[in-house]
Amino acid sequence: MKLFVGLGNPGSKYQHNRHNIGFMMLDRLAADYSFDSWKDKAGAKLATGRIGMTKIIAAKPQSFMNKSGLPVAELARFYKIEPQDIYVFHDEIDLGEGRLRVKQGGGHGGHNGLRDIDRHMGKDYWRVRIGVGRPHTKEDVHKWVLNDFSRHDKDTWLTAMMDALSSEAELIASGDGASYMSRVAWRAPAPQSDDNRHNDDSAS
Repeated sequence: MKLFVGLGNPGSKYQHNRHNIGFMMLDRLAADYSFDSWKDKAGAKLATGRIGMTKIIAAKPQSFMNKSGLPVAELARFYKIEPQDIYVFHDEIDLGEGRLRVKQGGGHGGHNGLRDIDRHMGKDYWRVRIGVGRPHTKEDVHKWVLNDFSRHDKDTWLTAMMDALSSEAELIASGDGASYMSRVAWRAPAPQSDDNRHNDDSAS
């Protein structure tokens, strides 16, 4: 059994933000693999199902990004899931748009959701880092992650990447992060240039 955690902020206002790609990914997995309905438990939305032979508990903390740690730690204790079986899906501004990295442990890189999880349960869980790129200036970072994905994002990389992340999910469910990264990159190559990433026409 594994715990898949998606990071994001609750509420329709944030639903399509770059910061919410973790929520978006878990919604996609739950739909594509016929998980049961989302339920409220321990400060999170939970859905359970199987991906391949692995039972998955999918969790979306509802306490806002910077307070994600306590719900994750409480769920891990309740279900007796060790950190090495916890995978946290989150946005990553230090990766180019459409790029993926899977790594166990490491630093939080300034990500407030990871920072709070580290505080409550240590650093030995897996990070599934989904690249959303950076704005041109440091001052724009907060606005960047709290803006919706644009139509340009959808057309150039986002839709294809979400398809690939879901299609290859049996690999990550089985613990094969290296093959997962490789197969996702093959199915959905990241764009070669992000010069147009400031085209902020809202995603519909």
